[in-house]
Amino acid sequence: MAPKIKDVARHAGVSVTTVSRVLNGEKYVKDDLKARVQRAIDELGYTPSHIARSLVRKKTDLIGVIVPDVTSSFYSTILSTIEKTASLNDYNLLVCNIIEDTDKELKYLQVFKQMRVDGIIIMHEKMDDEIRELIHKLDIPIIFSSVKPVDQKFISVIIDDYAAAYDATRHLIELGHKRIGFIGGDMRDVTSGQNRFVGYSHALADFGVEVVDDYIRFGDYKTQSGYEQMKAMLACEVYPTAVFAVSDDMAVGAMNCIHDHGLRVPDDLSVIGFDGSQLTEQVRPRLTSMEQPILEMGKVTVDKLLDLISGNDDLSAEDVILKHKLVIRDSCKSYVNS
Repeated sequence: MAPKIKDVARHAGVSVTTVSRVLNGEKYVKDDLKARVQRAIDELGYTPSHIARSLVRKKTDLIGVIVPDVTSSFYSTILSTIEKTASLNDYNLLVCNIIEDTDKELKYLQVFKQMRVDGIIIMHEKMDDEIRELIHKLDIPIIFSSVKPVDQKFISVIIDDYAAAYDATRHLIELGHKRIGFIGGDMRDVTSGQNRFVGYSHALADFGVEVVDDYIRFGDYKTQSGYEQMKAMLACEVYPTAVFAVSDDMAVGAMNCIHDHGLRVPDDLSVIGFDGSQLTEQVRPRLTSMEQPILEMGKVTVDKLLDLISGNDDLSAEDVILKHKLVIRDSCKSYVNS
C-alpha cells in the first residue's frame, strides 16, 4: 500500500501536524525537523495528495483555460506563453479545446468548478445564455484574453482590433492599391469579426476607395477557408490587387491559392495577414502582418489573473489594451497602375 502521512510522521518521529506544516511550506518549522520529514518522505516514497493539500490550503494552484482551437497558430503561440508564465508562478493549467462548441465549453466550465481551479482564462467570445449565466455565478476570478465580449464585465487583455484592421488596410492603400479584398472571420465575434471588418470598411471610406462586395469574403480563421475565399475572389472578372486577411492562417491559405492559380505574391497580388504568428516567417514570401503582441498578451493575461486571485486587483478594473504593430515583410508591394 502507498505510504500515508501518518507513516511519514511515525518514520520521522514527529507529529502528523508537523509533517503537514512541512508539506505546506509553513515558515515556523525548525530546520532539523524539516530535514527529518523530508528524509522520511524520500525513504518511504511518499507522494502527498494534491486534493487533500488543496482542501487544507483552499488553493489548488490550477488555472482553467478555454481555447477555441489549439491548432490555430495564434492560439498555440499564446497558449505556450500562458503555460510558461503560469509555470514560473507554480501554477498548472487545465487546457480545454472546445472547437467552437458551446456544449463543450459549458461542460468544461463545470469541470473547472468541480476541480476548484483558482482562476479561469477564456479566449473566445461566443457565449449562449447558459454559459453567460454560469460564468457570472462562478465564484472564481475570470479573465478574457485576446477578446472582449460586449455583454460581460470581466477584464480583457486585448488590442484595439478596429484600429489594427484600419491600419492594415491603410497600408495597402498607401502602397497604391485601390482594389482591396477582405477575408474576414466569424461576424458573431465582436473582436476579431465585427471590429476588424469595420476597421477595413472605414479605411476604404476615409481614403475614397470603392467597396466591392465580391471582394468581401468571410471564413473561419483557418488556412483552408483562406484558400477557398481567395479562390472565390479570383473567379471575379477583375480580381483584387491586394488582400487583407484577418488571421495569418487565412492569409497563408490565400497565398497558396494565388500560387496554385499561376499568380505570384506580391507581383500579382499583395497579401497582408493579422496576428504576427510564427507562420509569418515560415512561408515564402514572408508574410507582412498586423502583429498582436502575442507573447506579451499571454504573460499579461496570467499576471493580471494572478492579481485577481491574490486579491491585489478587482473585477471592476479596466481592460488592458496592448499596442499593435505592422511588421512589413515580403508579401506586399507598391501598385502604381491600379
